[in-house]
Amino acid sequence: MGVMDDQDLSPEELARYRAGLTARLADLADLETITEANRQPVELDQQSVGRLSRMDALQQQAMAMAAQQRRRNELVKVQAALKRLDDDDFGLCAACGELIPRKRLDIDATIAVCVACAGDR
Repeated sequence: MGVMDDQDLSPEELARYRAGLTARLADLADLETITEANRQPVELDQQSVGRLSRMDALQQQAMAMAAQQRRRNELVKVQAALKRLDDDDFGLCAACGELIPRKRLDIDATIAVCVACAGDR
């Protein structure tokens, strides 16, 4: 799949995508650490927290858990994009093998399929 032609990404472009993806991995790790306290079990001690405060705490916990799941999904996509870079398949559609336009990759470097194949899903 890693066949090169005139439209392929230059080494500089590939390095730029790698740097952006690596920075995103670091950002996701930082967010995971920062939000850890928000995902802790809510203490249900009625003496220290009123009913509405507990409900609010449970809602905040649920939102933090959902955000964590989104971060984990993004982490998987970033890791897959970095693997495609390592395998010389970055920028090639995982479904048909055609080149993914640079503008599409600039919007989201984790994109693994071209527009045509994305429409087929």
